[in-house]
Amino acid sequence: MTKPTVSTPSDPPAYLLDSPLEKARLGGRKVALVHDWLTGMRGGEKALEALSELLPDAKIFTLLHNHGSVSACLEVKHPCPSFVQYLPFARRRYPHYLPFFPVAIEQFDLDPFDLIISTSHCAAKAVVKTGRAKHLCYCFTPMRYAWDQFDAYFGPRRVGTRRSAIYRMVMRRLARWDVATAGRVDRYVAISQHVAGRIRRYYNREAAVVYPPVDTDFFRPNGSDPGAYFLIVSALVPYKRINLAIAACKEAGVPLRIVGDGPELGALRMQADSNVEFFGWCSDVKVRQLYREARAFLLPGEEDFGIAPVEAQACGRPVIALGTGGARETVLDGHSGFLVNEATHEALASAIRRAVDHPFDSCAIRRNALRFSRTRYQDAMRLCIEETVAGAKDTPA
Repeated sequence: MTKPTVSTPSDPPAYLLDSPLEKARLGGRKVALVHDWLTGMRGGEKALEALSELLPDAKIFTLLHNHGSVSACLEVKHPCPSFVQYLPFARRRYPHYLPFFPVAIEQFDLDPFDLIISTSHCAAKAVVKTGRAKHLCYCFTPMRYAWDQFDAYFGPRRVGTRRSAIYRMVMRRLARWDVATAGRVDRYVAISQHVAGRIRRYYNREAAVVYPPVDTDFFRPNGSDPGAYFLIVSALVPYKRINLAIAACKEAGVPLRIVGDGPELGALRMQADSNVEFFGWCSDVKVRQLYREARAFLLPGEEDFGIAPVEAQACGRPVIALGTGGARETVLDGHSGFLVNEATHEALASAIRRAVDHPFDSCAIRRNALRFSRTRYQDAMRLCIEETVAGAKDTPA
């Protein structure tokens, strides 16, 4: 949710140089990494960055690349964009070209590559490969807006009745395409058990689970005492339900700080009282400081995994989350935070009141976050890649 942190490319860790994966690379195996779009360093781009470290010679393909929007480790790879890059106003309005994404992703020439790894929440998993190539998809989620979250993105209250009806026809066609191309993947790996269930439901495929990487070395406690405010770090879009948190903090009588930007900012400002501060996008250093000094982190919407809540826990701070989706796998109820069973501001306010005086153990909270470290992610993905190269297909979650 933060602006990209500039870092310098580095060689792969020494332990990788002797791995079967690295030997395959040195032996001439050509690898392509396919990502939906590169427009900022969010959780998906951090997962791609960690994969790029595992496979330093891999070529990156993407529908669209806004130069300078991602880390130096990815920029130096000179990602290859599709024709979407050159459409009018694509840098800011690329979501409007969604109907063109299937054609764009299928036009990449991947014939020279022996191994394809797609990191996909939209179209990347539908790339066309040769018969000899293996394709592993690290799936953030099946396409949300074409399946169960259409109303959050294109419902009548969002875009108007007439436009919503047009979008519904487009999304039905896109959903059929999404299912029809699911078989192009040899093996799925999901970011959570929650997403593995969605892959099973929509694609009729099994998926292993490898949790995304969280920089637990950077996000760590510094001995600060918790402050009085509660914190949200999020894109300001409808399905995040930030409005629920604003109403809950007002009822509980506690201050709220919100980091992030998005199309809902104006409406949220109108709803907010003087107890709410909006910070916009912040640097990683600033976000870390806010994590460390918060009373607790709030997650009022359903997430497929949720990087920010784990970052907060890595800093020793508890999380109050809606008890669905990825939060059920990242938050230990009563130990590293509270899970709320009802998506109402009253239920969230009740949990906030409990958190004010609850004696959380910051060391135990951080230990929970270490399950999602970058090193564990790379180790698990290395094994999945090796198994895929060896011919393994679907693996149950």
